[in-house]
Amino acid sequence: MARKPANPKTSGYGEGSVDAVLSVDDIAREAERIATEAPPLEALDALLSGDAFVAIDDLRAGYGRMEILHGFALRVGKGQSLCLIGPNGAGKSTVLHSVFGFTNITGGSIVVGGTDVTALTPSQKLSSSGIAYILQDNSVFPDMTVEENLWMGGFLKAQTTAAKEVAERVFEKYPRLAERRRQQAKVLSGGERRLLEISRALVMEPEVLLVDEPSIGLEPRYIDMVFEILGDLQHTEGKTIIMVEQNAKKGLEFADIGYVLVSGQVVKAGRGNDLLEDPDVGRLFLGG
Repeated sequence: MARKPANPKTSGYGEGSVDAVLSVDDIAREAERIATEAPPLEALDALLSGDAFVAIDDLRAGYGRMEILHGFALRVGKGQSLCLIGPNGAGKSTVLHSVFGFTNITGGSIVVGGTDVTALTPSQKLSSSGIAYILQDNSVFPDMTVEENLWMGGFLKAQTTAAKEVAERVFEKYPRLAERRRQQAKVLSGGERRLLEISRALVMEPEVLLVDEPSIGLEPRYIDMVFEILGDLQHTEGKTIIMVEQNAKKGLEFADIGYVLVSGQVVKAGRGNDLLEDPDVGRLFLGG
C-alpha cells in the first residue's frame, strides 16, 4: 500500500490529519477483507432503545436488473438516529432510496411504525406513513422565495392553508429563515439552503427523516449548524433519523447507531461512539 509523508493539510475520509492515504480502490479492497459475515439480527436489536420503529428484513433491491442490496437488514427505534457509512458503491444511498420507494425491490420487507410500507409509492410514504427524504443535491427552487419553497413541502396536504400553518411554525422555530422569507432562495448561503431543505421536509410533519449526505459541500461552520438542527429534531421533536454521511467521524459522533456497509450488506454494527474506536473503521473511514 503506497504511503505518503505526513501532511497536516491532508484529510482522510472523515476529518483529521493522516500519514497514510488510502485510495478509493484501497478502501474497497480493505472493506471487502473485513466483510466476513453480517451481524445477526440479535446484534442489531441489541442497539435499539425499545422496539424497532423502522425494520428492514432480507431486503433485495436495486435499479433495473442490477441488485445492490443483498438480504439487507436494519433496525432503528423511535427517536433514534442511525448513520450508514462505507466505501463508494456500498449501497448506502440505495438503502434510503429503497425506504422511500425509489428502487426496484425484489424481496424482503420494510416496516415503519408496525405498517408494511414496502410496496407504497414515495407520495404514499410521505403523506400517509410519515417518511420524508432530504436529498443530498441542492433541491431548492432558486427563483422562488424561501416562503414559497416551504409551501412546496406541503404539496400533498389536502389544503394549502395547512401547509402554510406548518410553514409559519417553521419560521417561528428558525428565525434565520424567517428573516429571508420574502427573498429568493438563490441568495441563501449553503448552510441556509440546507436548513431550508430540512425545513421543507418538516412541512408534511414526518416521523422518519431520511437524510442523504447532510454535510456535503458545506463549510465547517455550516456543517456544525446542520447537525445541531438534526440533533434538535431528534431529541426535542422525537424524529427518527436514518442518515448517509460521507464525513464518517461527524456522522458517527452524531448517531446513536452506526452501520458499516460493504457490497450491499451490513458488515459491522454498533453504537456510534463505539465504532469511532473500532480500529478497522478508524483506518478505513476516519483517516487513522
